[in-house]
Amino acid sequence: MGTRRKSRELALQMLFQADMGKQDAEHVRKTFWAERAAEGEARGFADDLFRVATGRAPEIDDIIQKHAEHWRLDRMAAVDRNVLRAAVAELLGYPNTPPPVVINEALEIARRYSTPESVQFINGVLDSIAKELAAK
Repeated sequence: MGTRRKSRELALQMLFQADMGKQDAEHVRKTFWAERAAEGEARGFADDLFRVATGRAPEIDDIIQKHAEHWRLDRMAAVDRNVLRAAVAELLGYPNTPPPVVINEALEIARRYSTPESVQFINGVLDSIAKELAAK
């Protein structure tokens, strides 16, 4: 597994911890890294994705909600919701990363942590978001 993929998975795990545990970002960062052995580039990119995702959470959730037709965020599976949050954070925070790369990475992570139906759902939502961001 590449360093970037590992970072994305770590960011997803931090977002999941914050979401399910109703914990603030700083607490998650401290407790998460106390139990993990990721250093250097993997940790740096994961921390940055988590920072963007939590720092721009209302904006990111609004974007997801707008593009997830007939789905409220609180009704989505927690893994799916946080895969979407991490991917949208990367689309917003790293505009030089090609959107197809961000989407493909999110789908690969969803294949590992979620269901086949979720992969299709995440693909549709992220594709719609990427098209809107590209038009701006």
